[in-house]
Amino acid sequence: MSGALDGLLVVALEQAVAAPYCTSRLADAGARVIKIERPEGDFARHYDRVVDGESAYFVWLNRGKESLVLNIKDPDDAALLSRILARADVFVQNLAPGAAARAGFGSDDLRARHPRLITCDISGYGEGNAYADMKAYDMLVQAESGLAAITGGPEAPARVGVSVCDIGAGMYAHAAVLEALIGRGVTGKGRGIQVSLFDSLADWMAVPLLHYDYGGKAPGRVGLRHPSIAPYEAFPTADGGLVLISIQNEREWARLAGQVLGHPEWATEGPYRDGVSRAAHREDLHAAIAAEFGKHDRDAMAKKLKAAAIAYGFVNGVEELSVHPVLRRISVETPSGTAAMPAPPALFDDAPPPRPVPAVGAHTEAIRQEFAP
Repeated sequence: MSGALDGLLVVALEQAVAAPYCTSRLADAGARVIKIERPEGDFARHYDRVVDGESAYFVWLNRGKESLVLNIKDPDDAALLSRILARADVFVQNLAPGAAARAGFGSDDLRARHPRLITCDISGYGEGNAYADMKAYDMLVQAESGLAAITGGPEAPARVGVSVCDIGAGMYAHAAVLEALIGRGVTGKGRGIQVSLFDSLADWMAVPLLHYDYGGKAPGRVGLRHPSIAPYEAFPTADGGLVLISIQNEREWARLAGQVLGHPEWATEGPYRDGVSRAAHREDLHAAIAAEFGKHDRDAMAKKLKAAAIAYGFVNGVEELSVHPVLRRISVETPSGTAAMPAPPALFDDAPPPRPVPAVGAHTEAIRQEFAP
């Protein structure tokens, strides 16, 4: 089986998460991705050793790539990289600000030499602003973008538990590269792309920002509750479970009030009669619902909610995710064995099987011979 991007050559001067996320998805689609690494490898190889000695981050984001060890400051290695780029379709880099250009691989210069080349520069804060030269790692950008300020409970800001800034930037970069490839098919010309972690999160922060800019107040930190919809939160059950429910409209509220809570009148009168009133009386409403949930164990409560067609979910830990009936996995070969990991979200009926995760420099000699002068 072949992928939609078979025949495309992607050069990745990358490290950590954001750029590797983008190029891993290009590799999944069949592109040939040559990953340039230092002799010690991408530093994400050393974040942890939990996957049979391999880093969870690296195994997740680098399947299907070829590893080429280069020192781009060495004239011979720089010449080799230039020869590879002359044949490439896409160049993705997320080195420190200005590092690629100082080494002679600035995107503008590359596209001037190779007009069909698509370049994608991923940075922390973009270019031409006061933060352009600042180092930017995921939690720093979570804090700078305001995300941490609206995450967690009332007592303190919190980090979102996964690297959302890196992942968001990688997703935007992937989509932009695909858009540029489609455009090149029409115009014959490449395109320059810039994606920053900050811009990616700023887009995701649009609703809180609009609440502040136009309503004068940003959402507060409310833990496992929705800041403006009630009830949309988690309630404990008699056996220590935690069930989250979501009421999105008045029809759902009427069913919850009558069939689950035993108070059909709450849907038409009193302090809980509509969404605005429920939000205004959130604490009293929470206590009333919690009292009912506390009478039942988790599974019994789930049956009542399902019978009333109420949206609900269990508040699981990672241990429950590991055995979740909906979780799909793929098996990927790594230098240390076979790793099972979440399958790509997009399901294709003819998707090629995942390709291996490379060892550091596993393809260096073959690539040097292939692109010899």
